[in-house]
Amino acid sequence: MDKWEIARTTGVCSISGQPLEEGDEYYVVLFEDGESFRRLDYSTDAWTGPPDGAFCYFKSKIQPKKQKKRLFVDDDLLINFFLRLTDETDESRLRFRFVLGLILMRKRLLRYEQTVWEQELECWQMRLTKDRTLHQVVNPHLTDDQIEGVSRQLGGILHGDMGDFADETDETDEGDEVVEQPTTDEEEGNDA
Repeated sequence: MDKWEIARTTGVCSISGQPLEEGDEYYVVLFEDGESFRRLDYSTDAWTGPPDGAFCYFKSKIQPKKQKKRLFVDDDLLINFFLRLTDETDESRLRFRFVLGLILMRKRLLRYEQTVWEQELECWQMRLTKDRTLHQVVNPHLTDDQIEGVSRQLGGILHGDMGDFADETDETDEGDEVVEQPTTDEEEGNDA
């Protein structure tokens, strides 16, 4: 599967059915759904913590539609997403993790050390600069078009346009949201 289909916010709380208005803070929860992720939004009033089966979640805010804004994606959110995909073997998730690793390299949060071969797979040994831990990243040998496609899909998940691995200062479309406080179940001490 080449695409990660994750919908944008519906603008409605999935629990109460109440609309999320401009300026409202809310929680975004991603659930594994086959080879992709399913998204549900929760108003702060309806939020009681991450639901069972949540892959990860983060706090966001509905931005005014009439103003342009800058995309802010917390580095910890990207790192946590990268780490959560560590043991994945699905081909589409390997591609996704590889591109996420390239983004982390561009942001100087991950450093390439060497290439090793494991069971006929080319793996890049990469080190997180924050805690110096070593990670294996399978190189799926993507074409430029595939890299661009996966980059756009990552942007769709985070609700910003990260095409060409844009810096967090790139402008996004009107009405998009800004990721504010990323959280995963591991940070809360829970297993997803």
